[in-house]
Amino acid sequence: MTLTFLIYKAILVVVVFIITLLVAMYSTYAERKVAAFLQDRIGPNRAGPFGILQPLADGVKMFMKEELIPGTSNKALFIIGPSIAMLTACMTGAVIPWGPSLTIGGETYSLQITDINIGILYLFGVVSLGVYGIMIGGWASNNKYSLLGAIRASSQMISYEVAMGISIIALVMTTGTLSLSEIVQQQHGWHWNILVQPLGFFIFLICAFAETNRAPFDLPECETELVGGYHTEYSSMKLGFYLFAEYINMFISSAVISTFYFGGYNMPFIDRFVHDPNWLAILGVVFMFAKIAFFIFVFMWVRWTLPRFRYDQLMNLGWKILIPLSLLNLLITGVVMMRHEIMNLF
Repeated sequence: MTLTFLIYKAILVVVVFIITLLVAMYSTYAERKVAAFLQDRIGPNRAGPFGILQPLADGVKMFMKEELIPGTSNKALFIIGPSIAMLTACMTGAVIPWGPSLTIGGETYSLQITDINIGILYLFGVVSLGVYGIMIGGWASNNKYSLLGAIRASSQMISYEVAMGISIIALVMTTGTLSLSEIVQQQHGWHWNILVQPLGFFIFLICAFAETNRAPFDLPECETELVGGYHTEYSSMKLGFYLFAEYINMFISSAVISTFYFGGYNMPFIDRFVHDPNWLAILGVVFMFAKIAFFIFVFMWVRWTLPRFRYDQLMNLGWKILIPLSLLNLLITGVVMMRHEIMNLF
């Protein structure tokens, strides 16, 4: 392992981290603009041209607000909670292939921080740890509304992880790999997994909304019942960490959906017109972020279109509808694959 390789990986980590924070920051601006468009309003328009500096103003406000820690809270866990939420949200981007490899000075450099052969398991493991940040923060606040929000969040995320996991098992069966880079490479051209796993994609998309606590699955922070949910007692940048983690999770979820079902950085027929590998890599990154931007817009569109579910409706959808559907999708996938194997024998 050369020094150049280590320096490149360190630079890639920093670049991905900065891009993740920038996307999360400007997702707050896009959220307000999309909401304004759907509600026939203008949205942010004071801080800079067209309100483009509004996220910076919000960030400064978060840093400058008074830091309050309730006297009856568990102070150590009160600080650890948002830190875990932010850390796990940032860790998930490590296995996502953002584009094809670059060739610099005869050396090939991957636009993926780490390509492990169990990338899907890593992704689900880190996502599962994110619930601890919410649960610890809600419990450490020593507030009944925060605790109820944390319990809702944990039960919701655990419930919807089951259907999400089963839908991904069907995807693994069709691709035969747990590596995200191999999944993307198999979707070259028009061989996108959405065409062979449409039901799996639909289940995964719904579960992604629930995992990120986005409307109509934002029961953990339901203002009408729980004041502010699990982050009721938080202020300043600790509250900012929770809010940022939600937008980072939305960004990563969009990237994962694009990677799993929509070809990742692949764009059909582009290699017929562009032959330089570096230009293909640059265009691949552009295509990848265009797909991510579309799905982020879908997240926002749904938030400002559909009303919030009741808690019993949330649980019924997860356990009585999505899990049976995911099992049915798994069964259909197995039958189709077995049929193909039998046909190949003859």
